[in-house]
Amino acid sequence: MLDLDAALFASYLTTVTGRVACLAGSDVTHIVDLGAGTGTGTFALLEQFPAARVTAVDSSAEMLDRLTEAARARGLGDRVSVLEADAGAGLPGITDADLVWASASLHHLDDPAAALAGIHTALRPGGLLAVAELDGMPRFLPADAVPDRPGLETRCRDALDTLHTEHVPHLGADWGALLTVAGLTVEQERTEQLELRSPLPEGAGRYAHLTLGGIRGTLDGRIDPADLAALDALLDGGPQDVRHRDDLVVRSTRQLWVARRPGR
Repeated sequence: MLDLDAALFASYLTTVTGRVACLAGSDVTHIVDLGAGTGTGTFALLEQFPAARVTAVDSSAEMLDRLTEAARARGLGDRVSVLEADAGAGLPGITDADLVWASASLHHLDDPAAALAGIHTALRPGGLLAVAELDGMPRFLPADAVPDRPGLETRCRDALDTLHTEHVPHLGADWGALLTVAGLTVEQERTEQLELRSPLPEGAGRYAHLTLGGIRGTLDGRIDPADLAALDALLDGGPQDVRHRDDLVVRSTRQLWVARRPGR
């Protein structure tokens, strides 16, 4: 799903990493990709900074193995190193980073303030931290997608937001304020509404299916059984399945904060 998101919103990823590159300048040689996942951010940043190397940090050894293989396949193996670590516990051995990129990763941490303190230490004076976040699950369906259950997706999203409040309380946090408290100077803050309409890029239906399928089990017992049955009909391979629909609109809200560690 991470790879599909990057492919569908490739122009946005290029734009946002380009903005970061403009603020960072041309002397960036060491980048840290925090919560690197499959490496979508790593590879976008390597394009923007052709003289840089990236340390990809993730708590999942499986993800890092996949990223390493992808880097080799792209001929970038000598520019990527990996670090298996929990960012909430610091970034061991990293003290000279010119740029830390944290995309959809900081909200997962139990103590963002402690993580930001560790990032502050890992950055060189004058280095940048870019925090890229989204406001929750993307939207895909028109209000009447399931005629007898209008507003289905909104109710699913509301239930998911309630769950996030309980278990991922930092999703939707005011990162600008947290960055300031951490001793960083916010230089840019942007919110953008992304929307993909027909004709949709290849993979949009699969992206919707993976996203909605991923929350289906989570919503069991949290939404009306009739809504759950309607959600199943969007995933079961039948005529209403999101992979076969021509009325999907992929919508997502993306946010970016870029902050600098004071000093040179």
